[in-house]
Amino acid sequence: MADTYPDVTADTGTDLDTGTITMRVTRYRPEDGELEPTTQDYQIPLRKDWAVLDGLNHIKDHIDATLSYRWSCRMGICGSCGMLVNGEPKLTCEAFLTDYAPGPVRVEPLANFPVIRDLVVEIGSFMRKLPQVKPWIIDEAPPPAGEHRQTPAQVAEYQQYSMCINCMLCYSACPIVGLDEHFLGPAAIALAQRYNLDSRDQGVLDRLEVLSTDEGIWGCTFVGECTTACPKHVDPAGAIQRYKLSAATESLKAFVLPKSRRARATNGPAPAKEGDTP
Repeated sequence: MADTYPDVTADTGTDLDTGTITMRVTRYRPEDGELEPTTQDYQIPLRKDWAVLDGLNHIKDHIDATLSYRWSCRMGICGSCGMLVNGEPKLTCEAFLTDYAPGPVRVEPLANFPVIRDLVVEIGSFMRKLPQVKPWIIDEAPPPAGEHRQTPAQVAEYQQYSMCINCMLCYSACPIVGLDEHFLGPAAIALAQRYNLDSRDQGVLDRLEVLSTDEGIWGCTFVGECTTACPKHVDPAGAIQRYKLSAATESLKAFVLPKSRRARATNGPAPAKEGDTP
């Protein structure tokens, strides 16, 4: 006989480990001829230490094995388990069921992405945009004989932007991503800024051609939802606004300086980097 759990509400004082909560999960099975997503309710145990991802795993293991979703590390590192929880982009491994009691907890696929099945979205557009910003160190100079050392100040300059885990919560939160399929998006631009601010990188002008466009930084209207959604506090909105200043500076240089002087002025690390030595 299956275990039964009494219902729990926020004000009953019932032990959470003996209660239940309803998860209202979006289902979409195009292979079965479904043309539109539907929702399906599942009653699951409400445990103090269960995240939304644990609830999905319980459904998958004990109630409905046909449910599809992505997850991997369950530690907020891999970025695979991003979904909408009660309408907000969240890592489901970090969103705890008790915070949504008495429920129901709505779980939907990330917005602004095509849905493949149930809670699984197609991320090909993001993966195609990422290499456009050249997210690697560009340096045509011969490598140093030893380590290419950096000061703590130089590392701190870009470290925040290096914390991105490509969870795509910022893309789901961004209204411009939903309106313009060609917009590079918050994570890609923030990652470009991570390398622009790296004292070892010489690729500022290479990225400028891609980023200083309507599909790049100038498409951003600074709503700031990307920064609110980011689980790693990368602040993509801040990175974009900072890059707008750099791009405006480069445009001014292009207007007032001859090409040869402009090349000398912009050759090497970006002017905004801190801790560089002459």
